[in-house]
Amino acid sequence: MAKSKTAKAAPATIALNRKAKHDYFIEERLEAGLVLQGWEVKSLRAGKGRITEAYVIIKDGEAWLLGAHIHPLPSASTHIETDPTRTRKLLLHDREIAHLIGATEQKGFTIVPLALYWKRGNAKLEIALAKGKAKHDKRQAKKDKDWQRRKAQLLRHE
Repeated sequence: MAKSKTAKAAPATIALNRKAKHDYFIEERLEAGLVLQGWEVKSLRAGKGRITEAYVIIKDGEAWLLGAHIHPLPSASTHIETDPTRTRKLLLHDREIAHLIGATEQKGFTIVPLALYWKRGNAKLEIALAKGKAKHDKRQAKKDKDWQRRKAQLLRHE
């Protein structure tokens, strides 16, 4: 039997790191795959992932995601020992890893996860090369955002 056209598709976005845009200047974005265990995939399908405190490191020519929290489902992880904050390997091409290594070591960039989402049934992580913002930069960004919002309101009411 074919699938119904009215069946709802699962939302593509699992988790967002909204704090990253506030704390960093985002320079370049990349998409990376994740090496996950079965219980982690089931938990992510249920929307139980969080990447707010997560960060990415490069070690021995491989990229690793640290600090991401995937809460285990009670029904999916009864027979195995689960670690919600375990270190997960990121899948990137060699040239992308070389580019990230060069940027983080020489130019002072850091690698920040921005979004965790589904793409063709696979969990993907959007990562970014970013530079940290100083406090006055954050204030200026907030002023600019408020001014753009106010300007849009004024134009709508005219």
